[in-house]
Amino acid sequence: MKKIFLFAVLLLNVVNIWSQRNQLIAYIDMEYILENVPEYIQAQNTLDAKVTKWRKKLDEQARYIEVLKTDLANEKAILTKDLIEEKEEEISLKQQELRRLEAIYFGPNGDMFLVRKQLVKPIQDQVYNAIQSIAARKKYDFVFEKSSDLIMLYSNKKYDISDLVLSTIDRTRLADKKKDERQKKIEASKTPNKQLTVKQKETIAKKNAAEEKKNDALEKKEADKEVKRKAIEEKRKKLLEQRAEKRKILKRKKDSLRKIKEQERKEKQKKKGDN
Repeated sequence: MKKIFLFAVLLLNVVNIWSQRNQLIAYIDMEYILENVPEYIQAQNTLDAKVTKWRKKLDEQARYIEVLKTDLANEKAILTKDLIEEKEEEISLKQQELRRLEAIYFGPNGDMFLVRKQLVKPIQDQVYNAIQSIAARKKYDFVFEKSSDLIMLYSNKKYDISDLVLSTIDRTRLADKKKDERQKKIEASKTPNKQLTVKQKETIAKKNAAEEKKNDALEKKEADKEVKRKAIEEKRKKLLEQRAEKRKILKRKKDSLRKIKEQERKEKQKKKGDN
């Protein structure tokens, strides 16, 4: 029985090893590939510039809020209850605006997500399409990604197809370019003297209309932002004017009180002198 058991275990191991040897495996280094795609570098630089601009605006807003908090803490002892509440309300409004901007820029569906999708995703799709093409042509069973969460304790360089992916992307790009050139020549031959067909005119008109609609939407969005910004600025200006007016009233009261005290002091001194 022991011999039969050992033979069965050995047979299973041999079958397992044999099946593994028949499997074709490769891996890629996504970071290496993307770093060697010029369009990706350009898209990433554009995205980084936008992110830097957004973070700078948020940092400026956050610093301004801290200044308001510091001013309130320093002046709280001499302010009335109404002035303190107005300052706190102003700070609260600024904090709400800061959170709103953070959501607009870096929220789940914010500007960063949309810009990344617009700029980077098409390039990533090129990479994945190239990998699928290579895997189908060379009949790979598995293609792993080296820079992902998958821990590769050892990798043989001969199974790295990253350069093959890059060359496939270059060939695809070149083929697409030649295809576009051929299509332009065909369209040029069909429309001598640069005369456009009715269909081409309709296509251009639709494209222009869509672009105009998109621009109108962007202008409306910017206009809405400007209206909100002006409303907040107007409210802030009003609060500052009210605060300045109350400070004047408070100062007049203090001056009046100081004069009364000074008068009382003089009268006391006069009475002492008379006595």
